[in-house]
Amino acid sequence: MNLLQQVLTGPTLRLIPLQTEHWPALMQAASDPQIWTLHPEPERYKPEVFKPVFDGGLASGGAYLICDKRSGEVLGTSRYYEFDAAKREVAIGYTFLVRSRWGGSTNTELKQLMLDHAFSFADGVWFHVGAHNLRSRRAVEKLGAVYSHTETTAPTGAARATVFYRLDKAVWLTRPSIERTAV
Repeated sequence: MNLLQQVLTGPTLRLIPLQTEHWPALMQAASDPQIWTLHPEPERYKPEVFKPVFDGGLASGGAYLICDKRSGEVLGTSRYYEFDAAKREVAIGYTFLVRSRWGGSTNTELKQLMLDHAFSFADGVWFHVGAHNLRSRRAVEKLGAVYSHTETTAPTGAARATVFYRLDKAVWLTRPSIERTAV
């Protein structure tokens, strides 16, 4: 069993390990240009730009397809990456949600599920956010993640300023949780 990929189920979401056959539905969800306006790669709505991200998710062994638990609608994706077993650290990112799920409880539930699972095998979680992506920066700060530092990184080839946030297990365990189940 892959430590990073287990089916995770919450009150309204189901996260399932990303598979090749998920490409058409996930590309459809990613095809809205407005999703990517604040992203360092604003053209990810294009299949030729999103395909390497999808393939990277498959190769990572830590990517999820995010679905509505009741309807099965594909809502986006997220993944674990840069797992360091010796340091007991992992990163969570490459997350996007369809716009109909912005501003509600979906991202909170998603991160709750992923963080609860991550803290079953890690003591620290990193979030790497584009410096100008204020929406994502506020979202990770709401989770209790703390700014660590800024680096110039090139995860997809183009150099950009990336802000690093860290959330420690001890901090996470003091926060209230939603009803959830790992299946």
